Amino acid sequence: MICRRGFLALAALSTASACSIGDDAVTVRLGSGRVGGLSHTFARLLADVAAEAGTVRIDPVVTAGSRTNLDLLARGEIDAALALSDSARESRTRALAIGRLHECYLHLAVPAESPIHRVEDLRGARVDFGALGSGAEITAERVVRAAGLDPTADLQVSHRQLPDAVSALYADEADAIMWCAGVPTPGPDIPRRLRLIDLGGLVTTMRERFEFDYHRVTIPADAYPGSPAVSTVGVPNLLLTKPGLPHSAVSAITELLLQRADELAPKRTVGFQFLNRRWLVGTDAIPIHPASVDVYRTWHG
Repeated sequence: MICRRGFLALAALSTASACSIGDDAVTVRLGSGRVGGLSHTFARLLADVAAEAGTVRIDPVVTAGSRTNLDLLARGEIDAALALSDSARESRTRALAIGRLHECYLHLAVPAESPIHRVEDLRGARVDFGALGSGAEITAERVVRAAGLDPTADLQVSHRQLPDAVSALYADEADAIMWCAGVPTPGPDIPRRLRLIDLGGLVTTMRERFEFDYHRVTIPADAYPGSPAVSTVGVPNLLLTKPGLPHSAVSAITELLLQRADELAPKRTVGFQFLNRRWLVGTDAIPIHPASVDVYRTWHG
């Protein structure tokens, strides 16, 4: 099979059609996220262990995040995608899950001396919801609505990549920023310059209003050195694929998730479940790919 290469519009590191690299191996274009983010870091680690195993080739693609990945997957411009599960459920793509990877933690940060202490205090504030096309965009909007605010009427909403959002906060060009990532997230200076707002009290309202199983999770004390524990909203991150990806590739990826879990956990992350077997199959309303089902059944007996 001839491998055709090109560039995606949204900053692909490189792209490659699924092409044979051995009798059973294919190349899988995996939509990840921004460079330096948890999803992109995971994609690079998966690419590394896949290269060592020789059973499948993973080609990470840099994107804005979950919603962009789902759109690219629906259009056939990538073969697999990392996406927050609430974004995946809202998407119209016919995606199948390979597995549930880890919990993403929603962060709401304000300047350390800000008068904002609750989500309700954001009324009239300049709030950044994360980059357009990211999964945080949906979750952030739902948090605000659960607190009784209308993001279109009560807030001045902007959309930036996290490094730019942090810079805007430092420059007094924003009053609050929101992002969904691992803990700790590199970059924001917490607690010296920024303070996290507790979001855990809104989880029950979010579950009831949006009929989605959001989790109440805790950012541990000193996860950001010197910062107290803060409860927040947890959203599972899924590894998804299109139905037409060869079963050999899906099986190979699933085996890597099970066999090489320790090598796929970014070293900086703390405080969340990652790639245990029971967690992997908990993909909510997204059906698991038949090839992954076969692998999980083999492992579970």
